[in-house]
Amino acid sequence: MYHEYYMNMALREASKGCGWVNPNPMVGAVIVKDGRVIGMGHHERYGSPHAERNALASCTESPEGASIYVTLEPCCHHGQTPPCTDALIESGIKKVIAGLKDPNPLVAGKGLEILRNNGIETLCGILEEECRRQNEVFCHYITHKTPFVAMKYAMTLDGKIATVSGKSKWITSEKTREHVHGLRHRYSAVMAGVGTVIADDPLLTCRLPGGRDPFRIVCDTNLRIPPESQIVKTAHEFRTYIATAAPEGEKTDRLRDRGAEIIRVPVNNSHIDLNELMKVLGEKGIDSMLLEGGASLNASALDCGIVNKAFVYIAPKIFGGEGAKGPVGGTGVNRPEEAFLFRDRKITEFDEDILLEYSLK
Repeated sequence: MYHEYYMNMALREASKGCGWVNPNPMVGAVIVKDGRVIGMGHHERYGSPHAERNALASCTESPEGASIYVTLEPCCHHGQTPPCTDALIESGIKKVIAGLKDPNPLVAGKGLEILRNNGIETLCGILEEECRRQNEVFCHYITHKTPFVAMKYAMTLDGKIATVSGKSKWITSEKTREHVHGLRHRYSAVMAGVGTVIADDPLLTCRLPGGRDPFRIVCDTNLRIPPESQIVKTAHEFRTYIATAAPEGEKTDRLRDRGAEIIRVPVNNSHIDLNELMKVLGEKGIDSMLLEGGASLNASALDCGIVNKAFVYIAPKIFGGEGAKGPVGGTGVNRPEEAFLFRDRKITEFDEDILLEYSLK
């Protein structure tokens, strides 16, 4: 059981890098010698030293003969930083316990093999599922080269995301909305449809003190975005992409002048092709996004198969009204067995609100 104890400690350490290390993984490391923790560290920022090197640097005594618990297999290639396997071999560490084998093809077991070839004992798979879940974004991005997409929406008990007049502020409590800003810090980008921009004029930034603002992506097939919207007016301040199929012209020039970047995307069923957009965004290094769209964009994202996770906030309210919108539009499925299925339920309470968190099955 002591392996799980120290790996849990390493997982907590790794979580400190949430939102700052993308597109790298969150990694934590704990160094134990004679039953005592003598060093801890985590990957703090993209491009900065990795968890193993930070843990070694924090040691209160020589790590020679000690064991290190690390949530992800140590890297063995030169990237932004030199290989962690080199640092571990030089340190005199005698045992490396990893939670998860690195899915990066450049590593994928090679790091552990190098350590073993240099006389270091290795063990892998301690709290493997917990380690995988913590780095679900990295595991998806490194293997698919497209962003991990988390669909988020807030609704009432009767499944409405707005009243019959289209008003939606506010469905959930202030504490719940604070959690949403935590998601904006956690994921690299936020994506919304132009309908949401026109209706709500959102800023789509992170309001948490010391939080990281995400890239902002607007899906706008016919380039209807108002030049006076908050997103356009702040495009010089916050990285903003507008994905469109509209031809070049005066409006694209004006948007670029305001700081927005235009992404040209082909049309699929009268809307921009979301699968093609994901490829482009992946090439730009965007590893994850929070989908804060309306019913139409949510439906398109599900139909295109880009959704990996769902955050559903439910408030103890009823709006009613046959004309009031639900969270997912589109044509829907014909038979119950055609439904989009989700798994791995997690329930969190915020005041009177409830958050349901699922992964797509």
